[in-house]
Amino acid sequence: MVKKKSSPYFDKKETRTIEERREDQAGELAAMMRLAVKKSPLVRGQIESLGMKPSKRNAYEILKRLPVISREKLVQMEIDDPPYAGLGNPDADIDRIFTSPGPVYEPHLCESDPIWARAYRAAGFGPGDVVLNAFSYHLVAAGLTFHSGLRRIGATVVPSGASGTAIQVQLLRDLGVTGYTGTPSFLKAIIEKAQETGHDFKSDFLVRRASFAAEPLHPVLREEFEKQYGIDTYQMYGATEVGDVAYECREKNGWHICEEVVVEILDRETGRDVPPGELGEVVVTRPNGIFFLFRFATGDLSRLIAEPCPCGRTSFRLAGVAGRVGDAVKVRGMFVAPSQLKKIGERFPEWKFQIVVGRCENRDVLTVRIDAPETKRGKDALASFEKYFAEICTVRIDRIEEVPTGSLAEGYKLIVDERSWK
Repeated sequence: MVKKKSSPYFDKKETRTIEERREDQAGELAAMMRLAVKKSPLVRGQIESLGMKPSKRNAYEILKRLPVISREKLVQMEIDDPPYAGLGNPDADIDRIFTSPGPVYEPHLCESDPIWARAYRAAGFGPGDVVLNAFSYHLVAAGLTFHSGLRRIGATVVPSGASGTAIQVQLLRDLGVTGYTGTPSFLKAIIEKAQETGHDFKSDFLVRRASFAAEPLHPVLREEFEKQYGIDTYQMYGATEVGDVAYECREKNGWHICEEVVVEILDRETGRDVPPGELGEVVVTRPNGIFFLFRFATGDLSRLIAEPCPCGRTSFRLAGVAGRVGDAVKVRGMFVAPSQLKKIGERFPEWKFQIVVGRCENRDVLTVRIDAPETKRGKDALASFEKYFAEICTVRIDRIEEVPTGSLAEGYKLIVDERSWK
């Protein structure tokens, strides 16, 4: 592979070969493990029980043998042993401590962290931008950490936080704001407030770029932002426990995994890695010397994209978030999540449908109940639906049941699991 030179758009670390990245991260993991053995009795016991001394050579092997920690598990661990569940470095110089519901206490991992800067640079932010930061600065990590990322790439930050929409509109107007970072729903609310007060958002304001996190960006809303209001939109993905995990580049075809994290996509039932392209749970380890949280299970489902990205970055990508582990069902070894079904629904907007998973002769059987207007039914329509379903969910339908129009009442469950494992 010919490595590209650094540019204002990405740096050399983002263009390492896969082998270089893996070797570098193995060294970072080993260093974290050695420090954790010295500073954390809990981790020391876990690693020493394996009979292995951490090194670059065996770091990934050790990692794979450490327990996966869900957020629910971390909450209980911190309740039992506050504040950091025995995973903190008692000698670390911590500049901030954040909290999130649970509660979970999270020491800020690095004041000079480039991780968010890369995400904003990938979205096109830079010197000369005035960015409205609508993430909260109170207790939670988002406001201050995103603020730091924007400052690292030379942008001016307006720390508006959770102020009301009327104030946000005033800030946009008076300060000549060119960019926004926050949730997509809040930007939509700000635009609506501006329109209520007689503004034409696209012509009266300078906002031309937005980077979102903390909630999904619905394709319909993205199209509205970009086509109706001229706002170029990007997504970031992360968790307060481990920081940023992935972000979109200008190609907007998957989220690049950050250089500072090690990501596994695991089968929730077996704990094993799933191949690229298959759905599994996102599990993250972020090498650092402050909080020894190995293998944090985000609860999010995604797929790994291993193909090179035209943007020039060489990291693998996540294919968005397909739902939560608790909301999904596994059919013949593959997860099917409500968000996947909603995406299918966007292609068939006049249809209602429900999947029912059963068992027959020790085999999962996937049935789809379709409630559609009589004029929208037919062999061709069903064939198109079946093909698109297989593309999105990577599992084929066994049976389609056309139910009478109106059979699926408002609030019906998208997924019904009728299997019994007794």
